[in-house]
Amino acid sequence: MLRTIYSIAKREVKGYFGSPVAYVFIFFFLILCGLFTFYVSKFYEARQADLRAFFVWHPWLYLFLVPAVGMRLWAEERKSGTIEILLTLPVTIGQAVIAKFLAAWLVLGISLILTFPLVITVYYLGSPDTGAILAGYLGSFIMAGAYLAIGGLMSSATKNQVIAFILAVVVSFVLVMAGWPPITDMLAKTFPKLVPMVAYTGFVTHFDSIQRGVLDSRDFIYFGSIIVLALCATAAVLNTRRAA
Repeated sequence: MLRTIYSIAKREVKGYFGSPVAYVFIFFFLILCGLFTFYVSKFYEARQADLRAFFVWHPWLYLFLVPAVGMRLWAEERKSGTIEILLTLPVTIGQAVIAKFLAAWLVLGISLILTFPLVITVYYLGSPDTGAILAGYLGSFIMAGAYLAIGGLMSSATKNQVIAFILAVVVSFVLVMAGWPPITDMLAKTFPKLVPMVAYTGFVTHFDSIQRGVLDSRDFIYFGSIIVLALCATAAVLNTRRAA
């Protein structure tokens, strides 16, 4: 099983770096991270030796960038017809779903690793909390996986990559807005009892906790649950379409 997943994931990673997809994503991710961190958040003017100005933008950057990667996971396979070839191989749909997800997640992880100059800059400016920085990167990586799993699910439901992208953005947007302070503050004035429940469903609530260095198992369970549920739903959709 692991060998099969590894083989498919390896093929997918080669596909990403054998085309402009991975390079374009990494380029835009790094450029936007730099712009928002240094120019919008005014990193140097803040005179704080931490990466909060960097991590605070990740939920919003992932909202559009990750669906751009996730939209091709299955929509492209279905449109080109290569999904039929893949599913005739001695591999289960579950293995294929996991392998393709891990390959795309690796690309996102590489993008995060390439932001290391920011870490060097922070250590040059002062003595930051290493634990908080590591927690921020870990939280960002896991959150990116949740965005990606949602994108993969939307991709499995349609042959059109544009539609898959839009659906993934809409679903992710709802999850981001659910935990956004202005939304929870507005709810507190009208439906105060709903605030804790709505806030818990939001990406921002859980990511903010992690990137401050608070490693609460509930936050990891939240993102992990989204990933697992979305991958299971993706496998179910593909199984249904294959049976049809």
